[in-house]
Amino acid sequence: MHDFEPAGPPQGPNPPRGNGAQRHGGNMTARIIDGNALSARIREDVAERAQKLTGRGVRPGLAVVLVGEDPASQVYVRNKVAACEKAGLYSIKEQYPAHITEAELLSHIARLNQDPAIHGILVQLPLPKHIDSHKVIEAIAAEKDVDGFHISNAGLLMTGQPLFRPCTPYGVMKMLESEGVPLRGAEAVVVGASNIVGKPMAMLLLQAGATVTLCNSKTRDLGAQTRRADVLVVATGRPRMVDGGMVKPGAVVIDVGINRGEDGKLCGDVDFASASQVAGAITPVPGGVGPMTIAMLLVNTIEAAERAAGATA
Repeated sequence: MHDFEPAGPPQGPNPPRGNGAQRHGGNMTARIIDGNALSARIREDVAERAQKLTGRGVRPGLAVVLVGEDPASQVYVRNKVAACEKAGLYSIKEQYPAHITEAELLSHIARLNQDPAIHGILVQLPLPKHIDSHKVIEAIAAEKDVDGFHISNAGLLMTGQPLFRPCTPYGVMKMLESEGVPLRGAEAVVVGASNIVGKPMAMLLLQAGATVTLCNSKTRDLGAQTRRADVLVVATGRPRMVDGGMVKPGAVVIDVGINRGEDGKLCGDVDFASASQVAGAITPVPGGVGPMTIAMLLVNTIEAAERAAGATA
C-alpha cells in the first residue's frame, strides 16, 4: 500500500519537444500527456496479438476475482473485464461475498492456477480485513501474476529481469517513452513508497538510467526534493498534495492518484491548475495514468498467454 495512504488504482510515439511547455502571456502551460490516446494504441496492438494466438488455438484468458461489494472495486473490475473482451481476450469475473473465509478464497485461486484456459489471475484489492492480502497474492502462480505483485516477480524486478512489471508503473514508463522523455542521467523523484506503485516505479526508473529519490510520509521538506525532479511521479492518495510551487520549471509530472474532491469531481494527487503552469508536460486526472493501468494489464495477460503457448508448442 502507499506509504502516505492508498491512492486509487491505479493509461506512433510523439517526438520530444524541448521541455514541451508553451508560454502564454508570461505563463507556462504544460503539454498534456494523453493516456486515453496512448492506451488505445496499446489495446489495438494487444488485440492483434490476441487474434494471432487465438488463430493458433490459444485464446488469452484473464480471471478477475472480486470479494465484497466495494463500489469502486466493482467499477474497476467491470472496466477490466470490458477491456479484455474488447481486445479479444477471454475474461471471467469471480465475485464472492465479503464473509468468504481466507481458506475458501485460497482454494478458488488454487483452482484458477490449474485452469489452462486462464493465463492471468488478478485479485482486486483491497480485500476484507479478515483476509491476509499478502497470503492471497503469494497463492497466485507467479507465471499468472499479471499484476506483478507476487514476491518472486517483485524480486525479478529488483534484479532487472522482470517477468511482469506492475501495471501502473509499467504504464507510466510507456507514457514517458511515448513522450520521448530522456531518462538516462535525469533526476527522478517518486512521492509515495507503496509496493504497488512507488517502489516498482523507482526500480523501473533506476533501470532506465535515472537517478531516483523515493519519498515517503517521513520525508523532511518534501518540496525541496520534488523541486529537483526532472521527472516527478506522485502516488500518495492525498488530493492535490503537490502544487505548482513544488514543481521544477519544465519538469514532466506524472499524477498517479485518483480522488474525489469536496466538489464531487475527480482529481489527482497533484494540483493540476497550478502545476500545469510550471511543468513542461503533465498527465491529467482523469484520462492520464488510469487508462494506461488497464492497458498494461492486457499487455501482461497477452505476454503470459504467449509464454504458455510457447511452452506447449
